[in-house]
Amino acid sequence: MTDYSDRHGTSHPLPDAAADAQVRADDRAHVFHSWSAQALIDPLPVAAGDGATFWDYEGNAYLDFSSQLVNLNLGHQHPDLVAAVQRQAGRLATVQPSMANDVRGELARLIAGVAPEGMEKVFFTNGGAEANEYAVRMARQVTGRRKVLSMYRSYHGSTATAISLTGDPRRWANDGGDNGTVRFFGPYLYRSAFHSTTAEEESQRALEHLEQTILLEGPGTIAAIIIETVVGTNGVLIPPPGYLDGVRELCDRHGIVYIADEVMVGFGRLGEWFGIDAFGAKPDLITFAKGVNSGYVPLGGVVISERIAEHFARTPFPGGLTYSGHPLACAPGVATFEVFERDGILERVRDLGSRVVEPTLRSWAERHPSVGEVRGRGLFWAVELVRDRETREPLVPFNASGADAAPMGAFAAAAKKGGVWPFVHFHRTHIAPPLVISEEELVRGLAAIDDALSVADGYTP
Repeated sequence: MTDYSDRHGTSHPLPDAAADAQVRADDRAHVFHSWSAQALIDPLPVAAGDGATFWDYEGNAYLDFSSQLVNLNLGHQHPDLVAAVQRQAGRLATVQPSMANDVRGELARLIAGVAPEGMEKVFFTNGGAEANEYAVRMARQVTGRRKVLSMYRSYHGSTATAISLTGDPRRWANDGGDNGTVRFFGPYLYRSAFHSTTAEEESQRALEHLEQTILLEGPGTIAAIIIETVVGTNGVLIPPPGYLDGVRELCDRHGIVYIADEVMVGFGRLGEWFGIDAFGAKPDLITFAKGVNSGYVPLGGVVISERIAEHFARTPFPGGLTYSGHPLACAPGVATFEVFERDGILERVRDLGSRVVEPTLRSWAERHPSVGEVRGRGLFWAVELVRDRETREPLVPFNASGADAAPMGAFAAAAKKGGVWPFVHFHRTHIAPPLVISEEELVRGLAAIDDALSVADGYTP
């Protein structure tokens, strides 16, 4: 039997090879996996996790540079979050959402306390997709309009309206769920749809394009515009100066609800409570999930502005969920606030991002011919891999699979061999470790990715 040592140096036993075989057998025989051709996958059995590291059954350790699905902000097995769930389970495991509950109310108060001024109400869901579904429902109820605008290169979830809003290939097989969605191009200077050469040009031209889309669709038909404050899976696209302020102005001018999708960047990923805090614009609704309690128990929600909340003061809101604000999910959410404050999480994210991650990634762009661009903030970065820096041809084609995706597969395999589990999507690798990662672990993980980039370099001229 193999042992592993946690972050405090304590040794723990791992299950043996027979247990590994049983996990694999049960998974392959009975578990139906998302976004996958079932016969073509071989999921890694994970035996244990601690902090920024997880172990397989053979004792191989991996630094979790994707925070699982960019949700494990406080890392694996954080003792405060685990204890919060245990205490709550021993006191009151569940209660229906129509009743008042202390831990649910406390978490809502804490969230409102760090949200932009005037956003005092929180509707809880079971995750991010539902949060976006309900935000859209609120916007449609308040405005009496149907259409919702969303970006290409976006992801908002896989439920009916959320997947219709999504602007990446995961939508293609699911088209038809909600016929009231319209897509537009957001800012992306490195691959500008507007032939921009500066961030200022990109901001201005992207706003002009959005305004034209609004006018051509009919301002009086549009209920909401939903934008990931920083585009997540589709590229860690940081909005250029003035862009989100411009979106706010367009929404005000045409009576449109501005929804900020913060499912991925909320709760510290950028070194701010909400990503929107880094850019100054104020949305009408903020959706969240993932980092609110690091996914220890499923939880998401919508933070609601006074204007939207007032509409439902005397008018019933047409929606609800059996597990809205589940006590076992809210308890680690409250503990998350305590950990953030006690351990200075926001400050350390800003420090590690600017002092360690950014200069390291900038050095990659200078040394590796496969690195076309690096961009990000806090502990959320993208490295765009290319075959040719001059033409900016991606290392693999858009939505590549099979042999076409082999270069990214080779890069990912090299990173894993170096002890890092990477986040790869299309031709990019993202840097998104748990916010509690130590500086030594962060440096070691970045060094392993640096080495793996040599594999990507092999596909350049």
